[in-house]
Amino acid sequence: MDERMLSRIRTGTGFIAALDQSGGSTPKALRLYGVEETAYSGEAEMFDLIHEMRTRIITSPVFDGERILASILFEQTMDREIGGRGVAEYLWTQKHVVPLLKVDKGLEPEADGARLMKPIPGLDGLLDRAKRHGVFGTKMRSVVLTADDTGVSSVVAQQFEVARQILAAGLVPVIEPEIDIHSPEKAATEKLLKDALLSHLDGLGAGQDVMLKLTLPEQDGYHRELLEHPRVLRVAALSGGYSRAEANARLTRNPGVIASFSRALTEGLTVSLSDAEFDAALDASIAGIYAASST
Repeated sequence: MDERMLSRIRTGTGFIAALDQSGGSTPKALRLYGVEETAYSGEAEMFDLIHEMRTRIITSPVFDGERILASILFEQTMDREIGGRGVAEYLWTQKHVVPLLKVDKGLEPEADGARLMKPIPGLDGLLDRAKRHGVFGTKMRSVVLTADDTGVSSVVAQQFEVARQILAAGLVPVIEPEIDIHSPEKAATEKLLKDALLSHLDGLGAGQDVMLKLTLPEQDGYHRELLEHPRVLRVAALSGGYSRAEANARLTRNPGVIASFSRALTEGLTVSLSDAEFDAALDASIAGIYAASST
């Protein structure tokens, strides 16, 4: 593990830029960017276009380690290049932004009010590749829909099972059990989830540190016990469908939690903007999210 990256994650200021849209979410991300599905034919062209979008963001002069702590990449993005360097290597050497990697392969159908991760075949090989690219940690996402103790327990148990495999490979897991913001039982679900997380965190040993990526809570300051847990490096929040303004407002009311926004980060960025307009829009987005992450 790179101690410089560990120090950045543990004590640095800023937020996590989530640039990890995968196959299922890429068409929507491109539509929001102003690229309709009629503009490409097949996955190869689609992924070329999303890489162009990500490259435009990452190479912008306003995207740097002064305000951005880390960035989450899709596997295919990690395998591509920016300026003749691997994307993960470029992030760290040129921007001083810690590279993270999304490793989950999507979600299973709903059961017990939750959606577990699909199996991740070849995870050990992917982790080895990530280490060769200089990646610091990995992210995996599950979703909880209702306050069902069986579903919540299953999600957290699976997350920590995979997290232990990631830790054994010398990388830091980013555990993301997202709660649906539209759940009618959101507050009750948050209690079940926090209890389960604390129980599993207590089972980790010295040096088995993780990061958490969680839905912004209904009760302000609700993640305090997680923030203070000795096995938690950082707690980040996903925007989860909230507008950027709403996500920033909620984040401001939760001191110590930093953003890990995807759609909210790129809100308002379109392919038709000039470079100056694009950089100005991205700068405003980064400034707002950074301020909300600095409370």
